[in-house]
Amino acid sequence: MVKRMPGVKPAAGRGRPAASRARGIARTAWRGLAGLLAGPDPAPVWRSPWRRRAAFGGLGAATLVLCAASLANLPPAALSPSLPRDGLLPALFRLRPPYALTPHPGAGHQAVGINTPVKVPLVLFHHPIWWLMPAGSAAMVTLLVLVALAVVAPLPLAARYPLLGWRIGWLALLGVPLLDIYWQGNWPWDPVQLLVLVVVFCVAGARHQRPVLCWMWALTLAGLWLRAGTDGLGVTGCVLGTIALSAAAVAADAVSSRRRAQQALAGQAERTELEAARRAVLEERAKIAREMHDVVAHHMSLIAVRAESAPYRLAGLSGPVREEFGSLSGAAREALADMRRLLRVLRHEREPAGRAPPPQLTDLPVLIEGARQAGVLVELSAPALDQVPSGVGVCAYRIVQESLSNAGRHAPGAAVSVSVGHDANAVVLRVANGPAVPVGPAGNGHRPGHPPGHGLAGMRERVALLGGSLTAGPSPDGGFVVSAVLPLGAAA
Repeated sequence: MVKRMPGVKPAAGRGRPAASRARGIARTAWRGLAGLLAGPDPAPVWRSPWRRRAAFGGLGAATLVLCAASLANLPPAALSPSLPRDGLLPALFRLRPPYALTPHPGAGHQAVGINTPVKVPLVLFHHPIWWLMPAGSAAMVTLLVLVALAVVAPLPLAARYPLLGWRIGWLALLGVPLLDIYWQGNWPWDPVQLLVLVVVFCVAGARHQRPVLCWMWALTLAGLWLRAGTDGLGVTGCVLGTIALSAAAVAADAVSSRRRAQQALAGQAERTELEAARRAVLEERAKIAREMHDVVAHHMSLIAVRAESAPYRLAGLSGPVREEFGSLSGAAREALADMRRLLRVLRHEREPAGRAPPPQLTDLPVLIEGARQAGVLVELSAPALDQVPSGVGVCAYRIVQESLSNAGRHAPGAAVSVSVGHDANAVVLRVANGPAVPVGPAGNGHRPGHPPGHGLAGMRERVALLGGSLTAGPSPDGGFVVSAVLPLGAAA
C-alpha cells in the first residue's frame, strides 16, 4: 500500500497524470503524422512466391480494367467541340443554332453546349483553364485522358507501396475538383478515383500503426468535406462517404491489429523455441558434466587410495617420499571436494544424485535387450571393448541410447542395426534404421510433421567434448544413420 507522506497535499500532483497523458497523446499524434508524410512502407511478407505473383498480376489486371472504366466516365460534353470556329467572343453576342449557350448542370456554373438558344450571363467560365483549352480541343482531350489515367495510378502501388499510393490519391482528391471536370453523376471526382483511393487506404491502414491510420482517415474526410455543398456534392453524400470510410478504417485497423498480434505471437514462439533449445543444451551439458565427474572421480579416488596406501604397501620408503605420497593424496582429495561442489551447482535440486556408476560400452547388451523388449528390432555387432576409457565408453553408450530412442519415436517398426568397432586410435559407432513401417519414410532425428528434438545436439556436445566427429542424416533407403568417431587418445 502506498501512503501519502505527511505534509504533502493531495492536489499537488493531481494535474500531472493528465498532463503526462496529453503529452503522450501529442507525441503519438506527431509520430503518426510524421510517419504519414515521410514514413516508409514496410516490405510485405509473402507466404509463398505464387501469392506474390498472384497479387501483382491481379493488381495489374485491375489497373487496366479501371483505366478503361475511368476513360469511359469522362464527360462527353468536354470531349466534343462546343464553340464556333470564330472563337468565344462572337458566341457571346450571336446566340443562334447550332451553337448556343446553356447552363451547366453544376450549381453556379455556365458552359457551352448544343441546345436551343437561351439568355445567359456574360460570365461563362469561372476557371481559366477553359479559356486556354476549349472543350473538344486536342489539349483538353489530352488533359482529360491524362487525368483519367492518373487517378488510377495509386492502385499498382498498393502491393508494395500502399502509403505512397494513398499520398498520390489524396493529392488527386484535392486537385481534380480544381479542374472543373464534371464526371458521371455530376460529381467532382471520378467514381473510379474514389474506389482506388479506398483500396489503397485499406491496404495502407492494414500495414501501418493506428496513428497513421487515424491521420489518413482524418485527411481523407477533410478532402471530401471541402467540397460539401458545392459542385453537386451535397451534405448527404459527404455523410455517406464518411460512414463508408469509417467502416473501411475500422476493418483496416482490425486487420492491422490481428497481423501485429500474429507477428508478436510468432516472435514469442520463436523466442520460446530458442530458449527451449538453449535450456536443453545446458541440461545436456550438465548431464555430461555429472557423468564426467563420476568418471574422473573414480580415477581420482584410485589415485588418493594408492597414494595413501603406498607407505604401507612399499617397504623402505624414506620420510620425504612418504610426505610426497601424502601430498598427492591430499591434492586428490581436494580435487574430489572441488568436483563435488561443482556438481552441486550443475545438478538440479529436484533431481537426486545418481549413485550408480555411469554406463559403459560393456552395458550395451543390456540396453539392446531393453529396446527389444520395447518392440524395436535391433541387431548389435560389437567386439569386446573392455579397454575403452570411461569417458569414451559413456559417450558411446549415450549416443547408442539416444539413437535407439529416436528410431523408436520417429521410425516405428523400422529395423535398427548397431555396430561398434575400434582400433588403436578411435572407437567407431554406427546406428542405422530403415524407413518407418506405418507412416512411410522417416528419420532417426526428425520425422516430417513432428517438431525436432535436441537429441542430436546432445550427441554433438558429447562428441565435441572428446574431440571426435559425428554425422547424422537420412540414408538413401529412406531411413536415418548416425555415425561417430571417438578418439581414444584424448580421453585416455
